[in-house]
Parts: sequence; structure tokens; C-alpha cells
Amino acid sequence: MWDMGRTILTIIGVVLAVWLLMTVIGSIISMLKFFFFIGFVAVLVVLAVTIVAKMARSR
Repeated sequence: MWDMGRTILTIIGVVLAVWLLMTVIGSIISMLKFFFFIGFVAVLVVLAVTIVAKMARSR
């Protein structure tokens, strides 16, 4: 009887470990996408400021 309980608990443990792993991987991917978006916006702001500064200097 104890062997069956141990097997069931092992299966539940493995399922929970896989679920936790997928959750962590999803969180990391989401964070990287967010950082990429913030970096993209920062590049656009730097380009806009550079263009405006060059236009003002050329006058």
C-alpha cells in the first residue's frame, strides 16, 4: 500500500516541478520581451532627439 502512495506522490511532485519550470520560463521570456520593448522605445527617443538636435544646429 505504501508503494502506491509513494508512486502517486512522486508523479504529483514531477507534475508540480514541470509546472513550476514552465512558469519560470514563461516569466523570463515575458520579462525579456518587456525589456526589448523598453529598449526599442529608448532607441526611438534617442533617434528623435538626435534628429531634432541636428535640425536645430543646421539652421
